[in-house]
Amino acid sequence: MRQMHLAGFMHASHVVHSHALWRHPKTHTGFLQPEYYQNVARTLERGKFDLVFFADILALPDRYGNSLETSLQYGTQGAVKLDPVLVATTMATVTQHIGLGVTRSATYYAPYDLARTFATLDHLSKGRAAWNVVTSSGDSTAQNFGLEKHLEHDTRYDRADEFMEVTFKLWDSWSEGALVLDKEKGIFADPAKVDYVHHSGKWLKSRGPLTVPRTPQGRPVIIQAGSSGRGKEFAARWAETIFTSPLTPADMKAFYQDVKSRMTKYGREPEECKILPAVVPFVGETEAIAREKQALHHELVHPLVGLASLSNVLNYDLSQFPLDKPLSEVEFREGGRSMFEQIVKLSQEQGLTLAEIGKRYGQSRLVMQIVGSPTQIADQLEAIFRSGGADGFVISPAYIPGAFEDFVDLVVPELQRRGLFRQEYIGSTLREHLGLKLPI
Repeated sequence: MRQMHLAGFMHASHVVHSHALWRHPKTHTGFLQPEYYQNVARTLERGKFDLVFFADILALPDRYGNSLETSLQYGTQGAVKLDPVLVATTMATVTQHIGLGVTRSATYYAPYDLARTFATLDHLSKGRAAWNVVTSSGDSTAQNFGLEKHLEHDTRYDRADEFMEVTFKLWDSWSEGALVLDKEKGIFADPAKVDYVHHSGKWLKSRGPLTVPRTPQGRPVIIQAGSSGRGKEFAARWAETIFTSPLTPADMKAFYQDVKSRMTKYGREPEECKILPAVVPFVGETEAIAREKQALHHELVHPLVGLASLSNVLNYDLSQFPLDKPLSEVEFREGGRSMFEQIVKLSQEQGLTLAEIGKRYGQSRLVMQIVGSPTQIADQLEAIFRSGGADGFVISPAYIPGAFEDFVDLVVPELQRRGLFRQEYIGSTLREHLGLKLPI
């Protein structure tokens, strides 16, 4: 029987999709301490999750009003951001099974540095590493790395294609069995099984080989989250797991069919990539209790925290417009196309003003919320899963650690009872959890 996959969504910071998270009375505010993240890892491993993965932002949001003031005052996403690679490493030390996904930008890191980092994490975690590939957004990020302007949307995906080629070559520069470690003969490694890369392309150069031997997974699992047409094309070529956040179950199904159909041109089978839409669950013993939890959470979101975050995603200063002006009336010429299209659609269909959009966006960054008893939550997930809208789900918490604990303790047992989710881990690597083959 086909079973779903589950991932826990995190930021190495005070919020996740929910901008109310740090204010929530049930949230622990130790986001600068390793124990905060280690507790999450233990909880999700207890729930037999495939992986936990970290999104990332490389600049403090300052697009709203062209100032840091709003982001810092209200604590928008990105106001504080630790290095997720180091955070994931601390989680690896207290767990044995759960996969560890980390975001790194293919625009602002060198392939050699990134290949080395993830190969190291894969070794130290004994085969549980994943790289969430992003191309980043916003001129503020570019300026943190010594550039004035961020690359144009499609151009940065073109460059990312070559980045992936170089990184894969580096990971493959050590063949299986190259590390010999024969103490008696004094043979450390077999030089015939380690190759130079000698890549010289339009965007990138790298000689190689990598200084890290072939990893337990052959290569870390590749995660991707592009939702534009060009982003989906990139995902169809490279991704082994896709994180997405459509607004409705119908949107999930359309996205799923779109990306899977694109894979054939790259010689890939649909099962070689797992598509996991995100949901924010509010779980209660009854539906009424769950809705009370949702209402409490939503009241903690200030409209400006959402608008500051949204301005940064769109690379567009929304402070120049009245808060009672519908976003559908705003002329838009910047990046962040897919998100802007979602926002405009929501504004037009529901007649929301900028302030209302800001509050809505701050509640979950438009990630779909599911509310109800454990049975009702399982019903909703099962319906999407069985209808061809997902291979599983990314669970995004409204508060930490309680939202993860509620899901693990209340929803996971119901999914297991239905045969929709594993009772125990069968393998030890992330590829084994996801049912992915070792790379050749």
